[in-house]
Amino acid sequence: MAGRPYSILIILSLLLMVTFSDVTKVYGLAQLRPSDCNPKCIYRCSAKGHKKRCMFYCQRCCAKCLCVPPGLDGNNRQVCPCYNNWKTRSGGHKCP
Repeated sequence: MAGRPYSILIILSLLLMVTFSDVTKVYGLAQLRPSDCNPKCIYRCSAKGHKKRCMFYCQRCCAKCLCVPPGLDGNNRQVCPCYNNWKTRSGGHKCP
């Protein structure tokens, strides 16, 4: 009888984990593998004038955050909080 509250807590925890893991996949928050960074960054930087610089920073950010926001440079940063919150010394966005 004493172990019953713990079993209910474990079941609820597992249900929450399953639920939120599906949410992260839908919104693109599922972590990338490092090998996925290059194609994601190629698309993200495709409309940028300085592609080489954009690719450098995008790949650096992807390697750290294991996430690249969908869309082109500057869009949808809020989807990847790590990517969005990494700032330069002057307070600008480090990640394209």
